[in-house]
Amino acid sequence: MRPIYWGIIGLMGLAPLSVLGETAYVTDNLRLGLYEAEDTSGRPIRMLDSGQAMEILSRDRNYANVQLPDATEGWVKAAYLVDEKPAKLIVAEITAERDSLIKELEETKQAFAAPAATIESLRNDASAFDTQLAEAKSQIAALEEENASIRGLKEQYKGSLPLSWVAIAIGVCLITGLLLGMWWVDRQSRRRHGGIRIY
Repeated sequence: MRPIYWGIIGLMGLAPLSVLGETAYVTDNLRLGLYEAEDTSGRPIRMLDSGQAMEILSRDRNYANVQLPDATEGWVKAAYLVDEKPAKLIVAEITAERDSLIKELEETKQAFAAPAATIESLRNDASAFDTQLAEAKSQIAALEEENASIRGLKEQYKGSLPLSWVAIAIGVCLITGLLLGMWWVDRQSRRRHGGIRIY
């Protein structure tokens, strides 16, 4: 045989091994027939899916007489009836509850969107007020320092007169001195000349 044929035969031999490595699951989707006859002979009047609820009217070892929520009565094999909800129904209920919770969460988010925006705005305002308060405190500290400096100067010059008062006093003294000097010169001149002004 040619080597190419050996290669083809080898590949064909490995093909089933690749199928063996795949993962498979058993289905829980059971379809149970509902029959008119007690021994479930004949054709079923309806096919019931896994998770179908029903009321048991009577039951023996092999068969059960049941009534569906829509009042349909019939017989089913008792071996396929269980007291607990099947996984398919539980998963469907949990999924519906999850979807309801997601919807409720979205509605709650939308309901709180406006208050959240208001809260964010108030936070921004509070931050701006904090900045203004810090600036005001800084200005107050600077003014208090300046006020303390002025108080120190006031204490230092407490006994001294204001410069404007001193200037006025000097001006009054000069004018008074000038007038007195003129009067004195006039008086002396008149005394020398017999009461006559010579100027």
